[in-house]
Amino acid sequence: MWSSWFGIEDQKSKEKKLLYAFDGRKPRIGRGVFVSDQAVLIGDVKIGDGSYVGPGAILRGDYGSIEIGPGTSVEENVTVHAPPGRVCRIGKKVTLGHGAIIHAASVGDLAVIGMGAVLSLRAKVGERAIVAEGAVVKMNQKVPPRVVVAGNPATVIRNVTPEDEERWKKGKQLYIDLAKKYLRIGLQPVGKSDSSGLRNPTERPLKRKLKD
Repeated sequence: MWSSWFGIEDQKSKEKKLLYAFDGRKPRIGRGVFVSDQAVLIGDVKIGDGSYVGPGAILRGDYGSIEIGPGTSVEENVTVHAPPGRVCRIGKKVTLGHGAIIHAASVGDLAVIGMGAVLSLRAKVGERAIVAEGAVVKMNQKVPPRVVVAGNPATVIRNVTPEDEERWKKGKQLYIDLAKKYLRIGLQPVGKSDSSGLRNPTERPLKRKLKD
């Protein structure tokens, strides 16, 4: 899985990336990975092919290590960190929802971590499990595979259904495709002089109420 990785100095991009080497450690990014220029990657961070790392995400591999599998989406404002000398392993096609905090030991393949959820130190989340929005998986807690957990502390509320898996299959592919599109067409900064004439083509013009 890691054979196609390359270092910071080899990454081909016109955008300045906030990728930092630290204490002899440096990020390694797979092929076809989109990393926002507003995300921060520090130290020993490894990201597998075809993944997405959104604006505001912070991945700190300064005294621990982070390994992220292929096709995983690290959405906006996610924080991932590992304790000293430990590894935070995140599997393939995992969804890390907006604002999630990941201090876990491991997150299994195809798992979903909802928006604002917290995975505390040494927690483990099984494959295809779903951690609901805002849930707190406490220190050393283990979430079994293929269950949905919610609450603080997180408790099992039901099993994952085929409908869940079908819905999340589409959601995961959405971010894989989005990463490809960002890499293909890039982002175009808009200045003040340009913004006045821009409008969403599907947006209807606003009608102003005139006062008598």
